[in-house]
Amino acid sequence: MAAAVALGLAVAGHTTGQAAAKPVNNIVLQAEKTSPTDGKQMFVSYCAPCHGADGKGLGPVAPALKVKPIDLTLLTQNNHGKFPSAHISAVLQFGSEMPAHGSAQMPVWGPIFNEMNRGSVQAKQLRIGNLAQYIENIQAK
Repeated sequence: MAAAVALGLAVAGHTTGQAAAKPVNNIVLQAEKTSPTDGKQMFVSYCAPCHGADGKGLGPVAPALKVKPIDLTLLTQNNHGKFPSAHISAVLQFGSEMPAHGSAQMPVWGPIFNEMNRGSVQAKQLRIGNLAQYIENIQAK
């Protein structure tokens, strides 16, 4: 099952290589169901189009965004040496309106993960936890 993720942008047509509709003024990314236990696979599928495979904010969709995606590798450094795990989990689940922590253009993954797992709260939380843990693992040293 794939969930379409529409990012409201001023350009059209870029996809992650998956078949997707190309509506005017939107970018549609296909969110293919990945393993909820594989944080890296989820990152590559869901985050890398904007944040880049290395997490530094230079993904292929980034130039089309109004607000540049943040460098996810600097979260610990920018939080006084402590990875903001609870904050990252909350942003993944509920989204963020704060440009420094992700713009409103960033998809809110909680409902998408919920849909992928047919409403299983445990599977959604497993996805969010493993994705947050992967992001913690790519922090700059």
